[in-house]
Amino acid sequence: MNAVGEYLVHAVPIGFAATAFMDLFALVRRRVSGTPLPDYALVGRWLAHMRHGRFRHAAIAKAPAVRAERALGWAVHYATGIVFAGLLLVLAGPGWLRDPTVLPALAVGIGSVAAPLLLMQPGMGAGIAAWRTPDPTAARVRSLVTHAVFGVGLYLAGSALRLIVA
Repeated sequence: MNAVGEYLVHAVPIGFAATAFMDLFALVRRRVSGTPLPDYALVGRWLAHMRHGRFRHAAIAKAPAVRAERALGWAVHYATGIVFAGLLLVLAGPGWLRDPTVLPALAVGIGSVAAPLLLMQPGMGAGIAAWRTPDPTAARVRSLVTHAVFGVGLYLAGSALRLIVA
């Protein structure tokens, strides 16, 4: 198998598991602190409106709902986790699969916060780095913590996969 195929075979379970770990963290955080869960239906709505040339909204929640937006949002959420896992494998190299370390995984996880802060939030009406939200600092900290948890999930998933494959 070539390097691209090997990375893809490993990126799928690592990205899926790391994303699931991040979602589990969101459930625990909601139970402990009352923080609302992300609404991936709105992500699906935002993406679905793109096919009609609408990339930016004043408030995505006020945009017309689209069929299967929740399923689309969740699918893209997990696909994005897989893409970032693939990025980790490309940046860290094949040695990371044999001996996963936390720093590259954490760096990719924390780096992945750029996607919501600079792309999704502005496109969905929250402004760059959530500056149009009622409490931008809290939103930024939540995003940063969530993506750091994703990075820990990448490391844990890579370590688990190494044990399973060995």
